Amino acid sequence: MCTFARQFTKHEQGINLLQLKIPAMTRLFALCAFLFFCLMACNSDDDFITDGDAQLAFSSDTLQFDTVFTERGSATRLLKIYNPHDQPIMISQISIASGAASVFRINVDGLPKEVATDVEIAANDSLYIFGEVTVDPDQPVSVSPFVINDEIIFETNGNTQKVVLEAWGQNAIYIPNRFSSDSLSLLTCNGSITWESDLPYVLFGAIFIDNCVLNINPGVRIYVHGGLARIPDGEGGFITYNDGLLFMLQNGRLNVQGTPEDPVIIQGDRLEEEFGDIAGQWAGIRLGAGSSGHVIENAIIKNSIVGFRADSTDVTMRNVQIYNTSGSGVIGFASEIDAQNCLFHSSSGNCVQLEYGGDYDFKYCTLASYGVDAAALGMNNLLCLDEFCSEYLANDLNATFTNSIIFGSRRDEISLSAVPEADFDYTFDHCLVRVDELDDFEPFTNFFDNCLDCIVENTTDVALFVSTDMDDYQLDTLSIVEMQAKPISGIDLDLATNPRDPDNPDIGCYEYQYE
Repeated sequence: MCTFARQFTKHEQGINLLQLKIPAMTRLFALCAFLFFCLMACNSDDDFITDGDAQLAFSSDTLQFDTVFTERGSATRLLKIYNPHDQPIMISQISIASGAASVFRINVDGLPKEVATDVEIAANDSLYIFGEVTVDPDQPVSVSPFVINDEIIFETNGNTQKVVLEAWGQNAIYIPNRFSSDSLSLLTCNGSITWESDLPYVLFGAIFIDNCVLNINPGVRIYVHGGLARIPDGEGGFITYNDGLLFMLQNGRLNVQGTPEDPVIIQGDRLEEEFGDIAGQWAGIRLGAGSSGHVIENAIIKNSIVGFRADSTDVTMRNVQIYNTSGSGVIGFASEIDAQNCLFHSSSGNCVQLEYGGDYDFKYCTLASYGVDAAALGMNNLLCLDEFCSEYLANDLNATFTNSIIFGSRRDEISLSAVPEADFDYTFDHCLVRVDELDDFEPFTNFFDNCLDCIVENTTDVALFVSTDMDDYQLDTLSIVEMQAKPISGIDLDLATNPRDPDNPDIGCYEYQYE
């Protein structure tokens, strides 16, 4: 320890004060500077904790990167390092265990480094580490998806602490390429192209299909990169739109051919667990006006804004599930839709929305809408031309629902709107519907004349599904729709490929299976 104990004699003081004649303020400044540097020299080694038991604290013990597509890398993950002590601490080294060979990279407090040395953290302070991973695009399909593990190692005062790095990765095919976010791309082929199931497909931007039939084979996984995007409007501004769109133009056709064992799955590309049931991650599928012959069989479409929208076209649906949409699951606009054994649920809009007329035939379908304001089914025969619909166009609607469930938490799960300038014909045959006040309003006072052999409930306090909380729409043991449907020739299996009772089948997409 440094001390300042020497005392000057009067003679010495006279020499210092009189003979040298140093101005008083200058003498004071010099003395303070001398004391400061001496104190720094004496105490610098004592500032940092030297105790080998002193530990760092971390915001997480694992820096986790969920499914990451090759070439694209991943979202950056953040790790915060805390010094919980009342003195500064010196981290002698921060490194990744696998060194330069690692697929992980770190950025220590703003600087990208393979190894960071002599990293200081002030008392009760913290610093950030940012991690990123890029998986190997040359990994064979047999090990994709694959798990990658590594560690960040912290060496402080002779002790070692570790934070685990963990990632899942898999090979993918990028359509049109991995640099196409916020872009509009046209895909043509003057014939047909086929997507196989060997690798998943990752779609970027808005992809328009024309002069081409897109065949999607069993087991194909399609992950759509969505979000808000913008393009110049040609007048110095921008048009903002929802990215992640598959659009069939007039001469494009969608042919999805999944199987019950290997369905086609179309969803967003955020595969972290917390995004599993988040709606609105990508825009959806649009079947454009003038196109025709669309087929979707054995497919799951989820986590989009709209599952698909059919605009003045026709589509056949078999064994299709559409759910977790921030808008409507299915929108038919002056279109023809033929659907069998389909399940629509967990939509913030209508499960099925039929607009501006069209021809629709739904058999053995389940429309389940719980906890939202919109009805499970919405139908109209008009197109409003202004905000208050004071001007509109009308188009005939013809809709038939057979052996189907239209149910949920609203008192009326069917919403109808019609104008007299066009036909508005609908039939519910052997269906379960939740209707309370719909028939109180013109022109629907005859609603039940069009609901043939229906089961009508206006409360959810009935046995129906296994668990709406768990989105399990299989039938409960005592479900009120068991044995209440009418046989339909040619539809012998349900959505899960279980056989239907040939004489007394169940209403909805699932047939209850007695053990």
